Amino acid sequence: MTTDRHDHELEAHDLGLQQDLTALSEQRGRAWGRRGLLGLVGGIGVAAVAGCAADDSSTTPTGSSSSTSGSAVPPAGPGGSPPEGGGDGAVTVADGEIPEETAGPFPGDGSNGPNVLAETGIVRSDIRTSFGSASGVAGGVATKIRLRVLDLSGDDIAPMPGAAIYVWHCDREGRYSMYSDGVTEENYLRGVQEADDDGWLEFTTVFPGCYAGRWPHLHFEVYESLARATTAENKLRTSQLALPRDVCEAVYDEVEGYEQSVANLAPLTLDSDGVFSDGYSLQLAAVTGSVDEGFTATLNVPV
Repeated sequence: MTTDRHDHELEAHDLGLQQDLTALSEQRGRAWGRRGLLGLVGGIGVAAVAGCAADDSSTTPTGSSSSTSGSAVPPAGPGGSPPEGGGDGAVTVADGEIPEETAGPFPGDGSNGPNVLAETGIVRSDIRTSFGSASGVAGGVATKIRLRVLDLSGDDIAPMPGAAIYVWHCDREGRYSMYSDGVTEENYLRGVQEADDDGWLEFTTVFPGCYAGRWPHLHFEVYESLARATTAENKLRTSQLALPRDVCEAVYDEVEGYEQSVANLAPLTLDSDGVFSDGYSLQLAAVTGSVDEGFTATLNVPV
């Protein structure tokens, strides 16, 4: 009986991204039916932010709390979130598009080895667990990543609804799923989300560790749509998000499992990092929260 269920899960997993898109379309059809009903009685349909609330119990943090924010330039609202009461708020964007950066050696997008983008299950908000036939869970301080895709191609800055972002990053130990020793069979800390009508999308993950030679960061690729987010060949932009030093130090110094990150971070600066040394004003996330409550990192992604 267990074997049959496992075989069924593998078959569904092999159906690919198209299965994700079909399921998502069906979910939206049901959601639209509810919003339409509200409209008949005077309600106003509001597009939901892509992503879901997550359980922050992936680790048991210790030590005192910390709260800080980086120098990112998110729209108005706490932590870069939409202002309370609705509306977009004033959008402030640094001069120019978000920089193009290397995808690094572990993208998992088909450009260098395996392509997780073609697998059923990759479209998800909570990326802490592996999916498909893998079953690993990444430990660490719970962290939400909130990104807003902005279109700079016209005369005015505007949200880019329907755009998709693929995010991936290392785990607490500095390992990349699918590539690093010990986690080659896992695919956690990788996922794709679609921007809502205001350009927002969100991931629930864990705070990444710091491995030797690189500033703590996350990788992401921007795609025109979910349907296009199947291979690196279709991407609009590849970039990286940097995390503020004070937040990194609070996590690494106080939480069990990040001990190696303390030593790895000590000699590094953003100005000397191989990726961020040429400027990081567009890539340094605004971060709010604490070690005990978890963090939210917010970044505009103008393309």
